[in-house]
Amino acid sequence: MSSEEFHRIRRLPPYVFAEVNAAKAKARAAAEDIIDLGMGNPDSPTPPHIVAKLVETIADPRSHRYSTSRGIPGLRRAQANYYERRFGVKLDPETEVIATLGSKEGLANLAAAITSPGDTILVPNPSYPIHQFGFIIAGASVRSIPAHPGEDMLRAIDRAVRHSVPKPTALIVNFPSNPTAYMADLDFYKELVALAKKTEIFIISDLAYGEIYFDGNPPPSVLQVEGAKDIAVEFTSMSKTYSMAGWRMGFGVGNPRLIKALTRMKSYLDYGAFTPIQVASVAALNGPQDCVEEMRTLYRERRDILIKGLHAAGWDVPSPNGSMFAWAPIPPKYAHMGSLEFSKLLMAKARVAVAPGIGFGEYGDTHVRIALVENAQRLRQAVRNIKTFFAVDNGGPVEPEEPVK
Repeated sequence: MSSEEFHRIRRLPPYVFAEVNAAKAKARAAAEDIIDLGMGNPDSPTPPHIVAKLVETIADPRSHRYSTSRGIPGLRRAQANYYERRFGVKLDPETEVIATLGSKEGLANLAAAITSPGDTILVPNPSYPIHQFGFIIAGASVRSIPAHPGEDMLRAIDRAVRHSVPKPTALIVNFPSNPTAYMADLDFYKELVALAKKTEIFIISDLAYGEIYFDGNPPPSVLQVEGAKDIAVEFTSMSKTYSMAGWRMGFGVGNPRLIKALTRMKSYLDYGAFTPIQVASVAALNGPQDCVEEMRTLYRERRDILIKGLHAAGWDVPSPNGSMFAWAPIPPKYAHMGSLEFSKLLMAKARVAVAPGIGFGEYGDTHVRIALVENAQRLRQAVRNIKTFFAVDNGGPVEPEEPVK
């Protein structure tokens, strides 16, 4: 057999995070205590009432059969009700809502459904990897645009439409953003929808972090803009909102043509999520929402501990207003290293794992992403470790450790 890689695999670069994961595994094998702030994997348990509904449903043997790939009717209705409560957006559960195996699967299968080889897709850089690689795997070319919501992004979209051959067919947006934590407001979405309509391109919005915000100003949905459903589809996820990451439950909503394309694609590929998971997801969406506020409070407290501690260590990291990440510029002394080598250095010297920004696109190489996925005690230990490393590396005295609070 030839050792040459298959065609689609050749289009995928080496997985940057694999190097960090290998270093992390090696350190742990040597009994080092690595504080892992690299992966956005919620550490809180799923709320008890959701777990109870899963247990109740799984006891019924009828729930063990094949489900339906677009989601049971009650789940699609629950998601439509959520959009009306939260955003004032009315959705038809039959034609404008589909359940997915997490938002990542939905994004990837939509890319496969609507993309022809040679299509051009506009993707923010840096951005969550599936935003570009879902389309690259499907055969498209990706053109980078600025990641910050504002005039620079809008101008870049307009230029790309005018100067790309063929004209771009779709645009990805993700606010609150992974990895940058950038937030968008409704005025920006109004301009974006107007531009997309004028240039006749689709908007694909990733709203996976829509319920994680800290400033009392809930992030909007692009579908709140009048007429947005004519050209936009949006993906959400249960993973972060309800600490259901391993359950793999998400949704696509919006433009009926795009939802129909995704539904048809999925009908060939899967039978939908396990029915008890879908029923438990209905309980999450329709049940008490105090667990969501508790989740926000938890991440806000962790954010404050992390940012305050890093500032005290001499690392000027902006405080995010949303998402579960801090997007940290590499300190000037280490900027020449790039994000991968700096991430490895931080693990070796401070025993803290972070995600290198280069893994989210070449324009992310000046930053690392820090996830708020450890408890307060571990976060305080992480910032103490970083502070000690910076002090030693700069030839200064090492301050005595403070007691863990």
